[in-house]
Amino acid sequence: MLFLVAALLLMGIALGTAAHLPVPITLVAAAVIAAWLLVFSLRERRRHTEGTPR
Repeated sequence: MLFLVAALLLMGIALGTAAHLPVPITLVAAAVIAAWLLVFSLRERRRHTEGTPR
């Protein structure tokens, strides 16, 4: 998953609107997105390991 985030960040820097932002802002945004994805994945993993049905 971390590889996916890094790949999307690099693609965004090369092709997207991130190319128009300063590098520190882009890195902060990438860190926020990575933290959100980490929290989401941990919550999903915990929910599936507890065995609670949907």
